[in-house]
Amino acid sequence: MAANEMTQRMQKNPATTWPVSRRDLFGLLAFLFVCLLVSAVGGLVTASSVGGWYATLDKPVFNPPNWVFAPVWTVLYVLMAVAAWRVWRGPQSAPRSWGLIMFAVQLALNLLWSVLFFGLQLVGVAVIEILLLLAAIVINALLFHRVDRLAGWLFAPYVLWVAFATSLNLALWWLN
Repeated sequence: MAANEMTQRMQKNPATTWPVSRRDLFGLLAFLFVCLLVSAVGGLVTASSVGGWYATLDKPVFNPPNWVFAPVWTVLYVLMAVAAWRVWRGPQSAPRSWGLIMFAVQLALNLLWSVLFFGLQLVGVAVIEILLLLAAIVINALLFHRVDRLAGWLFAPYVLWVAFATSLNLALWWLN
């Protein structure tokens, strides 16, 4: 790509411009705060069951050790925050607006899954909810991709992890 063409693209999409303003840095911190807050609340709900109820469940052979979940989710929440921030910085458009709405929806569904599965111990209901969550994440990634390709790709690990979590949730429901 010619330097001139790259400069024109960057001018059209503020998500790719550097350096960032104070407003942009505040926006990034806000997205990180919201995502990590959802992570913390979900973690509190989860922690109440991991050592007790969850430990008693029959698990599939592909169930990872408990210590894997916290670091993976932390990375995923940071990637989500950065993706949403990049889209937020992008030009006003319908995909941007819908992408940010879908971001809030999938974030709420993400937290709801923890409440249903670990808090209320409704494994079967959590299966239905995680399927909705996975669909919302895929839609969110596609909408983000229309605004900022990197933002869409930042959701790829999240899609893969929740697809894995869906199979794990299904297996736990089947085995228990």
